[in-house]
Amino acid sequence: MSFSLLGQHQEVNEKPGLWKEKEIEADSNSLLSAFRRGTVSGHFRYYFMATENKSDLTDYYAHAVGGGIKFETGKFKNFQIGVSGFFVFNIGSSDLTIPDPKTNQMNRYETGLFDIEDPSNKKDIDRLEELYIKYYLKNSTITFGKQLINTPFINLQDGRMRPTEVEGLWAEINPAKTIKLQLGYLYGISPRSTVRWYKAGESIGVYPVGITETGNKSGYAGNLKSNGIVLTGITYQHNKNLKFQLWNQFTENIFNSAMLQADYEYVISGKSKLIAAAQIIRQDAVKDGGNEDPSKTYFRKGSKAYTLGAKLGWINEKWETTLNYNRITAHGRYLMPREWGRDPFFTFLPRERNEGLGDVHAVVGKLNYKIPRLRISTAIAAGYYELPEVTNYALNKYGLPSYNQLNIDIRYKFSGILKGLESQLLYVYKSKTGNSYNNDKYVINKVDMGLWNLVFNYQF
Repeated sequence: MSFSLLGQHQEVNEKPGLWKEKEIEADSNSLLSAFRRGTVSGHFRYYFMATENKSDLTDYYAHAVGGGIKFETGKFKNFQIGVSGFFVFNIGSSDLTIPDPKTNQMNRYETGLFDIEDPSNKKDIDRLEELYIKYYLKNSTITFGKQLINTPFINLQDGRMRPTEVEGLWAEINPAKTIKLQLGYLYGISPRSTVRWYKAGESIGVYPVGITETGNKSGYAGNLKSNGIVLTGITYQHNKNLKFQLWNQFTENIFNSAMLQADYEYVISGKSKLIAAAQIIRQDAVKDGGNEDPSKTYFRKGSKAYTLGAKLGWINEKWETTLNYNRITAHGRYLMPREWGRDPFFTFLPRERNEGLGDVHAVVGKLNYKIPRLRISTAIAAGYYELPEVTNYALNKYGLPSYNQLNIDIRYKFSGILKGLESQLLYVYKSKTGNSYNNDKYVINKVDMGLWNLVFNYQF
């Protein structure tokens, strides 16, 4: 008797067939054809980061390299499957496990290139990122599984090696040319700078937790329960000049955030336009804010927060300049898990946030200039941020003094044999304008510091 166990046994004189390459002609109507018509994308990234603190505080540096592959099938009966993963190596850095001897504060920026839960980990930094099935219906899609989304409240925030990922059901529906709906139920989060996946409530507190409104260390990490996040967004293009966005994020058992934003464009001549925008956000606690124990809750029971923003600017093919303002009122702290994304404010500048604050005035000027023939884009931004005193625990969660911030960003796209390679040089300087009360724990990695970022991305 003779048995043929395909996939388990091959004779030594046979061509290796573990992956079954292209030996079978694919039927265009078969699932096999969908896999054969799939596409592969790759991404390699190098990141150098260095923090320069004031002279008597610790400086830091880090070199990170990583790479990843994504495979996405062709469509089969309007379905599509995607999977991706990424790895990171620490190829040289300061010892990120040792706190600054003067303040006992840990590193803030460089550790985010790797695994913030294990700063000593230099090699085993890998993550299954995407694993989803997507369904196409005319101009709409419904995706289930691990995936990437970009919204005002939950977004990539990919200013390190890898972005924040979400798990759940997400739909993008386009019922008309003027209307776009985005909505979904998300129950899992894999925050930037981590290698694990967490339930929605568990993900809040993976990053530093700051202090309670009474000045004690927050105790919500590991103590929040939530069945997930219901996130909805409606974009309405009223006409070619005016657009509205309405977003609502309901985090079951913890808090709710709602945002309304209007964007306006006015053509002056040719491709030159005036731009303006306005934004309002309201937040409210849900039930006990995540835990009935006030010392372990995320959003204090009965609390609320409001933010107001405005933008005015001018733009053409090469230039864009804007003046931006944001106000967080004194009603309470604006809270949004840093594990989930960056601030949606017009005054946001990379490498600092105003999350966790109340009673804030922020003014930022931005100037961008592109040189298309040289494949260069530049940006410079300067901002003033007036914050509550660091001793005002009720409105200053992370002990950040008022500050000025300067960002200089230069990017270059290579061509020819190096097509696909892009570089970025970002320098950030933050100077203290508020009172630190002679306590450098309010200074280190926060103000009176410079931060260098050099990044190379190769994508294919």
